[in-house]
Amino acid sequence: MEPETLRTSRLELSTPRAGDVAAIHEECQDAAIQRFTTVPSPYLLADAEAFVELAHRWWAEGSEATWAIRLDERLVGMVGLAKLPSGAPEIGYWVSSSVRGRGVATEAARAVIDWAFSPARPALARVEWRAAVGNLGSARVARSLGFRYEGLLRQAHVNSLGRSDLWVAGLLRDDDRRPVSWPVG
Repeated sequence: MEPETLRTSRLELSTPRAGDVAAIHEECQDAAIQRFTTVPSPYLLADAEAFVELAHRWWAEGSEATWAIRLDERLVGMVGLAKLPSGAPEIGYWVSSSVRGRGVATEAARAVIDWAFSPARPALARVEWRAAVGNLGSARVARSLGFRYEGLLRQAHVNSLGRSDLWVAGLLRDDDRRPVSWPVG
């Protein structure tokens, strides 16, 4: 699969590149990113270099679509779709603490969902969202995009800091994408 660049009113979503390594490394020092994602902890410069190479390989293999989120030409986060064993892709994202609360993650994730459910991908019926319990920012984004809360996976989130429970939600191609209420977050 060839990488695609997506644009919104404020953002450009494009493949991470070698020039992003320092910014990715710096942003992934954030304790919240290390706690709530699967980035290594500690996050080394070599991890950022490997990630950029992997992002290109994932696109080529068709196994994952990963975009750098750019605001005013500055890298402010990542968003992507990774295939789950169920066959449905999982959306994941993180944004810089400098832009949290400004709608950047929601805008980027909406663009990726629109891309995923476009007529070019008619076989895609579902996108899943998962987040470590306590990741209220990610839950607010998913809820605002119309994801339906589906439950809790006990001790299913594993990263270098250990295990935690996961919230799970899903969005179907034909779902109304208006915000919905959830029993959590």
